[in-house]
Amino acid sequence: MSLTNYRTLGRSGLRVSPFCLGAMTFGEDWGWGATVAESEALLARFIERGGNFIDTANGYTRGHSEAIIGGYFARAGRRDRAVIATKFSTNLYIGDPNGGGAGRKTIVESCEQSLRRLKTDYIDLYWMHFWDPNTPIDETMRALDDLVRAGKVRYIGVSDTPAWKVTQANLLSQFHGWSPFVGLQVEYSLIERTVEGELVPMALELGLGITPWSPLRGGVLSGKYTRANAAQAKPDRGDRVMAFLTERNLRIIDELIRIAGELGTSPAGVALAWVQSRPGVTSTIIGARRLDQLDQNLAALDITLRDADIAALNALSEPALNFPSPFFKMIPTFAQGGTTVNGTPSVAWPMMPKTDAERY
Repeated sequence: MSLTNYRTLGRSGLRVSPFCLGAMTFGEDWGWGATVAESEALLARFIERGGNFIDTANGYTRGHSEAIIGGYFARAGRRDRAVIATKFSTNLYIGDPNGGGAGRKTIVESCEQSLRRLKTDYIDLYWMHFWDPNTPIDETMRALDDLVRAGKVRYIGVSDTPAWKVTQANLLSQFHGWSPFVGLQVEYSLIERTVEGELVPMALELGLGITPWSPLRGGVLSGKYTRANAAQAKPDRGDRVMAFLTERNLRIIDELIRIAGELGTSPAGVALAWVQSRPGVTSTIIGARRLDQLDQNLAALDITLRDADIAALNALSEPALNFPSPFFKMIPTFAQGGTTVNGTPSVAWPMMPKTDAERY
């Protein structure tokens, strides 16, 4: 597979590359990240390889990430060939209660600011970065639809929001003829799979394309950290990495290293290939601060995991899901009575009738 193996995002006609270049590392405003020159080199390499999907946010490096992307395309041109996604919700202004969130005033102003920083007159995909419980969701969806109708936004998506709230938002949009969310951005990796309880099934049912973020869990699954060096590791991000070097996750890392050795690739590549193969995943967001990191991540597109590899990784990373998810797994037993439906077999529950005679 290559970056030019484009696919449509959810139930939309927007075609995106299978990997999306995440720009949270663009700019050094947070004390770490890529310089402007390094960021532009990453953009150039990604586009040269055929990638067209770029993800940022108004809050990334305090708006500098957007400005770097805008400056690059202003000079390099071909902006219309790129799918630029950015987000609203983050408040950049201390003391301003309307500086963030998902109210109409915030959304409109955030959009105008992002357009200026991106040096463009439209945003291809505008994400709600996170749910704002203080704003009615119908106000949010109507404001976003107005931006779409005005031509300032092409499509809308949602990130880090409960499944029930996303469902409510899209049903309201369907009833009113507003633009619905077409994409779902969530943390998803071999370490973080709890989204499989509610969010992934919701996305499959409603037709939202999933774009996982942090597929390497902040670098924990990059191959840089192993059982041998975990105790001595001193990562740049400190506890954001160290807190996840648990025994469970070290077992996952051990397996990634084993599979990578057999396939002649990197542990990071195996971890990315696993995420990209998950049901509903359209485009996985990858981050990099150096060209060699980007090239290593892109190499994951050439990896084909064997069934045994996937089964081994699945077993080690099986998420602990809260009620009602465990109960839902039992439903085929109750509903199918020992038969196979759509390829899913069940066993007979002891309380079920054994024969047609017992039925009556």
